[in-house]
Amino acid sequence: MDIRRFKNLNAATVTNAVLLQPIKRPFTISSSTAPQNLKPENRKSSKLKLEDEGAPVKPGGAPIPVAFDQILLNKKKWLSSILSSPHLNTSKSKHLLNQLSPHHFDTIFLEIYHLIDPTIALKFFYFASTSAGFKFTLRSCCILIHLLVSKNLDSAARLLLIRLIDKKLPVIFNHNNDGSMHKEITVVLANLYLGPDKFNAGIRTFDILVHVYASQFNSLGFDVALDVFRNLASRGLFPSFKTSNFLLSSLVKADELEKSYEVFYIISSATLPDVYLFSTAINALCKGGRVNDAAVLFKKMEDVGIAPNVVTYNNLLHGLCKEGNLEEAFQLKEKMVNNGVNPSLVTYGVLINGLMKLKKYDEANFVLKEMSDNGHVPNEIVFNMLIDGYCKIGNVTKALKLKDDMLSQGISPNSVTFNTLINGLCMDNQIDLAQQFLVEMVSKGLCINPGTFGSVIHGLCKNSRLDSALYFTRLMISRNLRPNDGLLTTLIHGLCKNKKHSEALKLWYMLLDVGIAANTVTSNALICGLCEVGNIQEAIMLLKNMLNRGVGLDVVTYNALIYGCCKEDKLESGFNLKEDMIKQGISPDIVTYNLLIHGLFNKGKLDEAVALWHECQRNGLVPNIYSYGVMIDGFCNAKKVEEAAGFFNMLLRHNIEPNSVVYNILIKAYSRNGNMIEALKLHNEMRSKGISPTCPTYSSLIHGMSITGHVDGSKHLLDEMKNEGLQPDVFCYTALIGGYCVLGQMDEVRIVLQEMSSYNVRPNKITYTVIIDGYCKLGRMKEASELLSEMIGKGIDPDSVTYSILTNGFCKEGKVEEAFNLWDHMSHRGLKLDEVAHTSLVHCLPQASENADQN
Repeated sequence: MDIRRFKNLNAATVTNAVLLQPIKRPFTISSSTAPQNLKPENRKSSKLKLEDEGAPVKPGGAPIPVAFDQILLNKKKWLSSILSSPHLNTSKSKHLLNQLSPHHFDTIFLEIYHLIDPTIALKFFYFASTSAGFKFTLRSCCILIHLLVSKNLDSAARLLLIRLIDKKLPVIFNHNNDGSMHKEITVVLANLYLGPDKFNAGIRTFDILVHVYASQFNSLGFDVALDVFRNLASRGLFPSFKTSNFLLSSLVKADELEKSYEVFYIISSATLPDVYLFSTAINALCKGGRVNDAAVLFKKMEDVGIAPNVVTYNNLLHGLCKEGNLEEAFQLKEKMVNNGVNPSLVTYGVLINGLMKLKKYDEANFVLKEMSDNGHVPNEIVFNMLIDGYCKIGNVTKALKLKDDMLSQGISPNSVTFNTLINGLCMDNQIDLAQQFLVEMVSKGLCINPGTFGSVIHGLCKNSRLDSALYFTRLMISRNLRPNDGLLTTLIHGLCKNKKHSEALKLWYMLLDVGIAANTVTSNALICGLCEVGNIQEAIMLLKNMLNRGVGLDVVTYNALIYGCCKEDKLESGFNLKEDMIKQGISPDIVTYNLLIHGLFNKGKLDEAVALWHECQRNGLVPNIYSYGVMIDGFCNAKKVEEAAGFFNMLLRHNIEPNSVVYNILIKAYSRNGNMIEALKLHNEMRSKGISPTCPTYSSLIHGMSITGHVDGSKHLLDEMKNEGLQPDVFCYTALIGGYCVLGQMDEVRIVLQEMSSYNVRPNKITYTVIIDGYCKLGRMKEASELLSEMIGKGIDPDSVTYSILTNGFCKEGKVEEAFNLWDHMSHRGLKLDEVAHTSLVHCLPQASENADQN
């Protein structure tokens, strides 16, 4: 849409636009009034009017006798005297009220209202309703409202109307339906105003009526306020432009856009709206995405001689920028300047925001410079828009510079500034500065939104700064802000991973105490963490609390506990949990069975493991790759490789692709048995299926080749894995070293150790033990002893196997004293020799006794 098109719009285009029916010229009277030429037959006398609206008549419409009229006249004088006195006489008032019905009062009140003091009348009304239990007619209340407004007592009139609507003032309505109360009030007020007895209130009474329903009682819904406006308009009564614009603006703010269009239509059908009504209507159209219609209305107001003001221009500019029509927006801004309307701070802010959304940062900075050159100091809103834009594209450096610019111009960054910067810093992984800003926000008492807390906590968790993450989480909870479930799960998982289980538990119970219990996923993360470290009792206690507090349990919860039980060798407890989950209506899944089958294999209960495998299938569960892996691994560990191979073939028959883990299990089993033909066959099969061998694959093969005396093959495999980009680990090197030790090639062992050092692969306890065994078998006890000292010096504690090998070596070489010294050293450390080493020591006892005798 091009602003230049406005000049070429013809009358037909304008007339056909929505809301743009031909707008009437202003009324000859400045305020809306009643229809001017009422027919004589439609104008009733005052007396007739009173009878129509409740004057006393006999049943059937017969007039009341003259005697009654005299009584009524006396009461009229009495009431007039009370209401025209400078002070309210409550005793006389109460006596009179006992003799008047609501309708009698209504008749008299309409006749004498011009003689009374409205403030005394108001006190009389409140006294009568609260102390005498008197109910007034609606018309009586409306007469008083008109009277108060006519005497410029608008606040009192407004309060009376509010009490009337709020039913705090006992009033007789013709209809008891709450939904029609506003209509009845509107009709009575309008009829009184249009009747023969004129009030001097003008239309201010209707301003108050519309304003009250649009503000004080907007909880009833804007349908009510709009209905009041419609009823008044149908009688030719229109609130002032100020009140009409208040209603229009209220509807726009509440996103009641269709209603706002109707209000503007009604006004423009009767009179020519002012610049404020036009501006609000343009804003409504832009907010509703009808920017083209807004532009047409803008042209229309110019055509009828209403000059747009800066607000009008800003509203249309905002609509154009929101639609991304920046070219048209800048054309409109140029037109604005040419028409002598100076752009405001809002004008520049709208343009900058539009440019930032389209990532036109250079242009935005140009507008910012123009803004400053024209004497407008950017406020925090403009700065925040720029900071937000730069943060979104990851240019946090520029955003931080803008914050410094704010401070240099005496503008304090507000909560929006900090929240935006913190989120940007977290996205840029500048957690230190993000944390610093968050602490600053806390110290300054600024409003911190949950997303900002979440960004910092997540960043701290990602960087393993869990103490700080926990501090901010507790602070967040203390402010009644609930961390999202994903964040809580991440934090609790991180705490458990870093062995801070007690802190994770405290957090879980803290959430429970403040009524924002962690959900099932978060609770499962804690249960898993507790089970990982064997704290089964605490995990089960947590499970009971989850049940008691209504936190949902699922199959993951139970599987975590079953895993913990199996890990701690409490297989029976694991099976009990399986039965318990079934009672809770939770069906065991394939993971449940995998865990329990694995537990049975670890106990050596192979038959029961197979039985559970069949139960799993009977229950309709389909074994997955992990299920087959458990079965294959279980049989391999039990040295039943053929049975394991049977399950491997079954896996293939069911078209399940084996992974590297399954291949490695079988390769390890075959290699351990020295069946290198099958092991290498599986290795080649892996390659043919595109499954890359891993370090465990090669360590098993190297070990197998070494123990079968094919050390050259082991060395070839080590070189092969390096060529494939795999760095041999300590297990691969140890397997190769073992092969050289078996052959007594200790020089080759030293070469391998040097290679390990060059790759920064450190020998472990097994490596040292294998090499010590090699030296012992060759009778080279000095080198073996030196290795033991080196091992201890590097902080690696020898175990009973290491000491047993060395002790046995000393005994074989007749170094009895060294053997017994080593035994003493072991005893002090609480270690025991194995049977072979112990036997060797026993055989050395006679020699030791002989040596002692010689000494």
